[in-house]
Amino acid sequence: MRIAISGPPGSGKTTICMLVASKLECNYVLVGQIFRQMAMERGMDLDVFSRLAEEDETIDRELDRRMLEIATESKDIVLEGRLTGALLKAKKVPVFAAYVDASEEVRAERIARRETKPIADILRDMRLRERSEKKRYLAYYGIDPADKLVYDLWLDSTDVTAEQVAAEIVMYAKKAEADNAHQG
Repeated sequence: MRIAISGPPGSGKTTICMLVASKLECNYVLVGQIFRQMAMERGMDLDVFSRLAEEDETIDRELDRRMLEIATESKDIVLEGRLTGALLKAKKVPVFAAYVDASEEVRAERIARRETKPIADILRDMRLRERSEKKRYLAYYGIDPADKLVYDLWLDSTDVTAEQVAAEIVMYAKKAEADNAHQG
């Protein structure tokens, strides 16, 4: 079963991806790790590489090409990334796509704890990043990563644990797989 988990920064998608992969006993791929690998390949600091990506669309295109290659090579995988679910759907790759969201305040608090930075700075950076990504994804692919119609499942992690969200994704993904098997 191929599952994509998307969502904004701080929504819990990375933790949830790992939990889903563990429950299904399959591999997972974090698109952010691919991005970090690309920065290392160029000998660049992650912040500098991120700013370069805003000006050089070939970086996003290469990142997405690598993710698509990994996704199409394996049917039993969980992929996590901001645009992963929407992009796989747009490219007609069979996938169960889940979007995990949370309130902006909760997302900022989670990131602030993780990065030990002030919440005000996190909120500013988060808003800038989300605007930048939305602009790039619309320009490059005509995709709004937060378009609810693209996803098979939309979950809010504001007031629930990552474990609960992961369990729901597994349950709905298995149901969708069973429904598809009966229709096929």
